[in-house]
Amino acid sequence: MAITPLMPVYPRCDTRPVKGEGPYLYGENGEKWLDFASGIAVNLLGHNHPHLTKAIQDQVATLMHVSNLYGSPQGEAYAKRLCDHSFADTVFFTNSGAESVECMIKTIRCFHVVDGNPHKKDIITFKNAFHGRTMATISAANQEKLHDGFEPLLPGFTYVEFDNLEAAEAAITEQTAGFIVEPVQGEGGIRPASNEFMQGLRKLCDEHGLLLGLDEVQCGVARTGTFYAYEQYGIEPDVLASAKGLGGGFPMGACLATEHAAKGMVIGTHGSTYGGNPLAMAAGQAVMDVVANQEFLDGVKATGERLKGALEQMIGNHPDMFESIRGMGLMMGIKMKTDPRAFVNWLRGRGILAVAAGDNVMRVLPPLNISDEHIREFVDGLSEAAKVYDKPEDA
Repeated sequence: MAITPLMPVYPRCDTRPVKGEGPYLYGENGEKWLDFASGIAVNLLGHNHPHLTKAIQDQVATLMHVSNLYGSPQGEAYAKRLCDHSFADTVFFTNSGAESVECMIKTIRCFHVVDGNPHKKDIITFKNAFHGRTMATISAANQEKLHDGFEPLLPGFTYVEFDNLEAAEAAITEQTAGFIVEPVQGEGGIRPASNEFMQGLRKLCDEHGLLLGLDEVQCGVARTGTFYAYEQYGIEPDVLASAKGLGGGFPMGACLATEHAAKGMVIGTHGSTYGGNPLAMAAGQAVMDVVANQEFLDGVKATGERLKGALEQMIGNHPDMFESIRGMGLMMGIKMKTDPRAFVNWLRGRGILAVAAGDNVMRVLPPLNISDEHIREFVDGLSEAAKVYDKPEDA
């Protein structure tokens, strides 16, 4: 049989972790890596965090899953906590970011149906975005590499330039239902939106009776130094998709909405077999225990500033490879003058994990509880790797 037991849809590398501790991963042959990828912004407390691990262990021994046909004291408590720490009035729990975005799409469209405007189906999204791998979420993005082989796409999405308010306004028609946007594009190259753009989208929605949906799957849950990134723009969305760091490594997501926006989401309109299971709720609560306080969030901002400063100093020593640093909090990107994927592969062999992205950017997504010692280790290792990479014949 030619095909591998694991369906070969990932270009899996030779890094094969079997254990994690704090910001480090360990391989099956004793290798050690400093993990500044965090499972692509998922392991926000690092690996084997004692509070998160204990919460999951305790819940496994109590109750892992029941049907959503029954009452959920665990889900009710966690949903209320998320609402108390955000704009939202209600939450639908999912298993992933893509499912959260799917729920957001359905919420936006159903709102207009029950509001007496069923013709309003079109959602304006932004170029170079990434919203997931389902048929709806690849249709919501303009990337050909996501579309290839899966046409026909689902109709009802209009793509415009990211951070271009004039283009967004010009795209509004009688059929427009709302916007979906990442406040900080992740896969697109760690591109934070401007204040003017985000505030402008909010104003356009208010003026035209549209809903503003935010995809904070990657930039949410303390990653940028506030619990959700929208807080730094002085606005509130109508709907928000969350996942990745929400469970600290346990697979879960959530679609948050205001009561007004969710008025179409009634019994029978949506569902999930596993979404909101007690085990996921325990993981989410444990993560919030650690990150949902001002001291921790301020620490993320301060750590991000120290990491940014150290990286800016370092890249000045390698002008042929690095161009600039961008991002918010501990969601950072290093703009490169060479192929970031090749360099990321090179770094793995030197014990450092990062992630490539679009726009020639290497993503730096460390656990949010790293220390200055880890920053020094990362920056020093990056600098030494760049020296050798500058002269690959000497490697």
